[in-house]
Amino acid sequence: MSTLPRRDATSHGRFNLEQQRKRAKELLKAARADEPAALARILQQIPPREAPLKLADAQFVIARECGFPSWPRLKVHIESLDASRLLLRECGDSDMDTLHLRCGSDIEHTLPTAGFEGDFLEFSDPFCIGPLQDLSPEALMRMRASFLAEVSGMAERDALARLRKGYEALDQLRRYERLVLWFEHDSYDQLILAYLLHRLHADPPKARIELVAVESVPGVERFIGIGQLAPDLLAWLWRQRRPVETPLLELGTRAWQALTAESPEALQALAATGTPALPMMGRALARHLQERPAADTGLGLTERLTLEIVRDHGPLPVGKAFSYLMREYEPLPYLGDLMFWWLLQPLIDAPEPLLAISATHQEWPHRQLALTARGWAVLGGLQDGSHT
Repeated sequence: MSTLPRRDATSHGRFNLEQQRKRAKELLKAARADEPAALARILQQIPPREAPLKLADAQFVIARECGFPSWPRLKVHIESLDASRLLLRECGDSDMDTLHLRCGSDIEHTLPTAGFEGDFLEFSDPFCIGPLQDLSPEALMRMRASFLAEVSGMAERDALARLRKGYEALDQLRRYERLVLWFEHDSYDQLILAYLLHRLHADPPKARIELVAVESVPGVERFIGIGQLAPDLLAWLWRQRRPVETPLLELGTRAWQALTAESPEALQALAATGTPALPMMGRALARHLQERPAADTGLGLTERLTLEIVRDHGPLPVGKAFSYLMREYEPLPYLGDLMFWWLLQPLIDAPEPLLAISATHQEWPHRQLALTARGWAVLGGLQDGSHT
């Protein structure tokens, strides 16, 4: 499952044009000196030929290594980032009383650094794990607090207090003229987005509602979340926001009703439509359905991938397994580390466990995971991995 990253693909999405020009000149100089590493990089992108290498060839290689099809496309993107940063100063969020909503705190301080002036609200109830029911906000919040206290080990009153900040803030949106939802493509984000859209559909605010929806960023090899991006990229995303209109609000309600239904049929049917109002939501719902036990192994996808990671790299620490999952194995990364630890418990604590854990005197990220005989048998298709 692992792949080698592109040589200069970034994790934060920011590029400097002069730096890339310098890299192209250095690559051309090294290739003309017959340095093996430089020649190998060029041959990965340009077929062998008799014509001498030019600077344009080296620039093409650099662009490809950065994740772009050509040097002009890389140049246009960098110029777009620079223009976005300047435009934010003139056309930012200060023209309206604005609230930025996000399913975590990862951009709370990055937004002001980028030049945004609006308020920030975190709503981060992780609906991708645990029980869901179509209840009143107060009843849902209490049910979720009970579950999250069990998962995290915190007191239920503390879990409830943390959730209350987000839930109650959704009833206090009247002062704002614009609401901006910042969400990426994974099931953690999209299930929370579905709930927020459902709430806004049921009780429409007077504010204008806008959505920043991100599933990929040019030049970012493994885009996981908005929080990994440089502040300049937030200004670039701001220019791509879209108004939230009735079809998207209705999709939120349909998704929430399907997520809280007793059986998966409604969710399967909705995911199968591709959710045209927001296609990334349909893909996230389909990934969420993969956490249901598979017919052949009895495992959800995260459970199966974890066994494969331990098979391929173990024995290894829990934290290292989580890193492999997020960087290489998971097709649509969505888990936090505590959620991952919670999902491991049935594999460790079953009467016939699939994973053995040692070094239990250490904090859980440093405890060692290894496959049991039953874990090997399940991966080999010889046994069912249901938690019995």
